[in-house]
Amino acid sequence: MSVRVAVGPRLHFGFLNLSLARERLYGSLGVALDGPRVEVSAAPADGVDCDHARARPHAARACELLGVSGARVAVESELPPHVGLGSGTQLALAVFAAVARAHDRNPTVRGHAPELGRGGRSGVGVATFESGGFVFDAGHPASQFTPERPARGEWTVPPVAARHDTPDDWRFLLVLPDADPGKAGSEEDDSMRSAVEGADPGLADRISAVVTDRVLPAVATGDVDAFGEGVAAVGRLNGAWYAAEQGGVYRPPAGDVIEALDDSPAVAGAGQSSWGPAVYGVTDRGRADAARDAGQRALDHAGVDGRVCIAAPRNTGAAIED
Repeated sequence: MSVRVAVGPRLHFGFLNLSLARERLYGSLGVALDGPRVEVSAAPADGVDCDHARARPHAARACELLGVSGARVAVESELPPHVGLGSGTQLALAVFAAVARAHDRNPTVRGHAPELGRGGRSGVGVATFESGGFVFDAGHPASQFTPERPARGEWTVPPVAARHDTPDDWRFLLVLPDADPGKAGSEEDDSMRSAVEGADPGLADRISAVVTDRVLPAVATGDVDAFGEGVAAVGRLNGAWYAAEQGGVYRPPAGDVIEALDDSPAVAGAGQSSWGPAVYGVTDRGRADAARDAGQRALDHAGVDGRVCIAAPRNTGAAIED
């Protein structure tokens, strides 16, 4: 049986807490987008047949975890890697789900995500793959975690503390500057270790107030302007934890792009997704064209080339089709 899996990216707005002085560590906020998409197909085979460099290890690991003979895996479209859109998690889970379903297995991505090396800090990528929407995860008990990333498989994906459908008329501006990729792998681990070890716990209290007083009520009531302002504030406060690791509250050139977007009435709030360089802007259907124009002007303001697009929200999990 041949199976196709399609899923969009996620935006990562930031963490609730990075200080080990607080009861829970991490706790992330993010939202699923409908596009651009990762599209993967798989069929049973003898051995692993995959000519995609990033997908092949995931295919081999999926076959190992599932105890199946092999799979023929093809990546039909993908997200740009390490730009802040969650490409690694979405690709790994899409490959696993495709291989599992091709062998008539239930693709339990949450249970297997740690063994695929995903969901160690943020649970947003796994949760949006499962069900889409806006997600706020509960993080991990600080007493059980350290700045060191645990060995692959030695964690559970953070549980979802709150999930809401994102209103259908909301839109998200994506600005992808032509810049070096964001942090990943051992470089990301080193930077997160430094950020956690030096994190000011007072910032966690300020972020918590923004999340509970502004972000969660805004998504629950459909107030796009309040939501944009809220997640942008979360991003700015998170940036104070990362400033020493990324060259400022935002990594260059994201700061200049965000500065320009903040001046646009078409954008309710702007920020950096994860380590960037992807920049997002919150808008709605009626302002989408103006927001797209603002994104292009923001690239010009920053003096860089790049891509600009408008994405709709996605309120369902990955599409898995036989």
